[in-house]
Amino acid sequence: MNKKDYRESIEACASYYGDEADSVRKYMTEGLRKARELGNRGPILFNDDGSLDQGIRDAYSEFGFYVFEGVIGDQEMKDIHADIDELRMRLPTHPGSAVDALGRPALGVDCKGPGLMWSKPLSDPLGGTAMANGRHQVKLKDLDAGPDAPKDAPFILLGSLQFSEAALRLYGHPQLLRVAAAINGDDFAPFNEVLFIKDAGLGAAVSWHQDGDTHWESPNFDEDIHGFNFMAQAYGSTPVNGVWVVPGTHKVGKVDIKKMVQESGSERLKDAIPLVCDEGDVVICNRQLVHGSFANSGFEPRLTINFGFHRRSSVLDVKGAGIHSPAAVYDAGVIKERSRVIGYAIDARAKQYPQETPYQYKPFLESDERHEWDEAAKKAIHDYNLLDLSI
Repeated sequence: MNKKDYRESIEACASYYGDEADSVRKYMTEGLRKARELGNRGPILFNDDGSLDQGIRDAYSEFGFYVFEGVIGDQEMKDIHADIDELRMRLPTHPGSAVDALGRPALGVDCKGPGLMWSKPLSDPLGGTAMANGRHQVKLKDLDAGPDAPKDAPFILLGSLQFSEAALRLYGHPQLLRVAAAINGDDFAPFNEVLFIKDAGLGAAVSWHQDGDTHWESPNFDEDIHGFNFMAQAYGSTPVNGVWVVPGTHKVGKVDIKKMVQESGSERLKDAIPLVCDEGDVVICNRQLVHGSFANSGFEPRLTINFGFHRRSSVLDVKGAGIHSPAAVYDAGVIKERSRVIGYAIDARAKQYPQETPYQYKPFLESDERHEWDEAAKKAIHDYNLLDLSI
């Protein structure tokens, strides 16, 4: 597991907080210790019958997250890094720009769906606002990025599978899809996919929140009803740049986060721990878990390839929350259309990594659907995130 102490980044982070520096330093260091001692990390393991290892399943249920170590191999990581470098070159030069730094049409400029979100460096753009149905109940401290910082920094790229073939291929990873089936059933449904961009010295905070919106009062409420996200780490995740979670909060329903902050005495929730990961690790994180991240005032960048899945019963004939896509009722036709990207991802991965045994998605087997990743498919997933299954 990750044995770095991140001392320099923690010190740099603390220096931004003035009179709170000692508290921040202690909080980050203690969080790192807790993360290493929790014991919910290791390789993806399955039993002989194909079921997910019970120890993994139990730890995920208890804590609300699990760190799968070493999921992304060296060659795939090289592919991801090259793809990310190219993607970054294609981003708009600034909010509202139609061109990239080379004057070419910028990535996503022709999309109807949401694409790149920007933020003021080291700020918390969502906290305490009505955005995302007001789920970010408190605002985290904005930090001063200094006079040389750009006015805006890339923050979140939505609909990322249409822009990154490396992310699409990772989406079709057979072991991760087997985990999705183990948690959400063989007929699991997609959620949404984004890239979280937390550049060193610039990356914005994401205030404490729970992701679920639709089923808090459902008579069928349980710990998995709002699904989960996979968080694949392109460069690693540290106490300074990474997501922090409050273990176990995925089981207790809707949480009063303002009260949690008040009881903790600051924005640093007393029971939270960071998701500390190496490059190539993938975290599975329950969407109901209280989680958030501080502004990245350290030295290490973070880029997380984020993609989630639902139980089919959680989305079928359910009205969407309207956060990641327009509010709508997700009937079987909508789910089928949105699920096509799973088929494209499986085929794209099979073409790139022919030595693997591709995952077989049960709904496609039952309907005898086939999806080939080709030029027609690339056009077909343009604006695919307009059908994100947002609950």
